[in-house]
Amino acid sequence: MAAYHKAPRRYLGVANPAIEALARPLRRTLPAPERVALARALWETDIHEARILAARLLTQARMRPDDGAWALIASWVESFDAWAIADHACIAGQKRLVADPARIDEVEGWTHRAHMWSRRAALVMTLPWARMNHPKARDLAVRERVLGWAAALLDDRDWFIHKVVASWLRDLSRRDAARVRRFLDAHGARMRPFARREAARRLG
Repeated sequence: MAAYHKAPRRYLGVANPAIEALARPLRRTLPAPERVALARALWETDIHEARILAARLLTQARMRPDDGAWALIASWVESFDAWAIADHACIAGQKRLVADPARIDEVEGWTHRAHMWSRRAALVMTLPWARMNHPKARDLAVRERVLGWAAALLDDRDWFIHKVVASWLRDLSRRDAARVRRFLDAHGARMRPFARREAARRLG
């Protein structure tokens, strides 16, 4: 597992479905502040499965109060160093962003960090706006804002960044193909060939 995830930490070999089976009753029974405290303690162990469980504890659409959960998730971003943990934490972050889109202001700052995983997290956490079937005007404004980040990040040299931009565009193409075509017309020449192909894969 260490070789696969390419991160030097302890791995217990527990499968994700078993971790989710642990998280589900805790989400139902623990008040939000207690879950945040438990998630913080689990994350600080730096054990792979403990960090996955920490993220799963906070993956919930409705959570009140949720400021503590968002602050904790945001604090994790600069310690991301492997895709699996980062993606689980980003899914938890997606729920908190949708609950309060004003948090996008904070996320935008991540796109300028030297830490690649922070830049990647900005796009992964905003994926719900690429996947909305019936976005409202404020959702369209967020979508356009993130597309602006995506265009700026095309100058990034890291393969992972080009991959996540491509994934964002591919998901958006299922809901707004015309907007993706406009993005590719404007910026496709700056995209790596694999990313351009992936972004256009569902355009026909």
